[in-house]
Amino acid sequence: MTTRNLITVFTLLIASIAMLVCTIPALAAPKTVILATTTSTQDSGLLDVLVPLFEKESGFQVKTISVGSGQAMKMGEKGEADVLLVHSPDAEKKFMTDGFGVSRRLVMHNDFIIVGPVADPARIKTIGNTMEALKCIAESGSFASRGDNSGTHAKEKALWKSAGVNPEGQKWYHQTGLGMGQTLNVAAEKKGYTLTDRATYLALKKNLGLIIMSEGDSKLLNIYHVIEISPSKWPKVNAGGGKAFADFMVSKKVQEIIGRFGVEKFGAPLFFPDAGKNPASLGL
Repeated sequence: MTTRNLITVFTLLIASIAMLVCTIPALAAPKTVILATTTSTQDSGLLDVLVPLFEKESGFQVKTISVGSGQAMKMGEKGEADVLLVHSPDAEKKFMTDGFGVSRRLVMHNDFIIVGPVADPARIKTIGNTMEALKCIAESGSFASRGDNSGTHAKEKALWKSAGVNPEGQKWYHQTGLGMGQTLNVAAEKKGYTLTDRATYLALKKNLGLIIMSEGDSKLLNIYHVIEISPSKWPKVNAGGGKAFADFMVSKKVQEIIGRFGVEKFGAPLFFPDAGKNPASLGL
């Protein structure tokens, strides 16, 4: 074999190796997307509808970790999730400012409500003001708090502060450290009150014996965003999968599904689609 032929063979060999190396990352691209999300999206049944559809259309497999929004963001801060679906706007803004997320997009909203036993020992059913209702609960009721740094817990703490009540350490105040569904059960067992997102309550109310006591206050709006985790902070996150899920959540097709979810069973949607809206229209 001539020197020229050897050089040609060697050149082709190097080119083949280079092509193989370039294809390895594509072949090894992670197909699992880790979604850290608030319990309400799971307990309401919404993710049972959306996740299989995303998996079918994208080819990704979703590992859903349902925790409070605060815990979900802690996972994001540690690079333990690829994408977040959360509802704690103030904490989310800090998360983004600290550089843990590369994109935060408005997805949907519903609202918080205060529910309690039919007997209504604190007599709040006829009180139209949320702050006054909380004061009455503090005086003659029992309250189950998630106590888990979730978006719901953050909202609850803000409401107590606005009402001028410090519930910490009070005998009537029970911090469960549990998700929304379980905290609703604790409230029912203790014949007490709790703050809940409407979707989870409607999905579980048949077995609770709790009714809506306070609703409709502008302070009770419950807004969800989808956040992609920064690959510059955590190079091993599945940035492609996270973006695919975020794009999916704000797509026209999925927004229409969100708007219909719950109508057949409850006569009203459990969530209202918001993708593409001006955040100021929701008071953000």
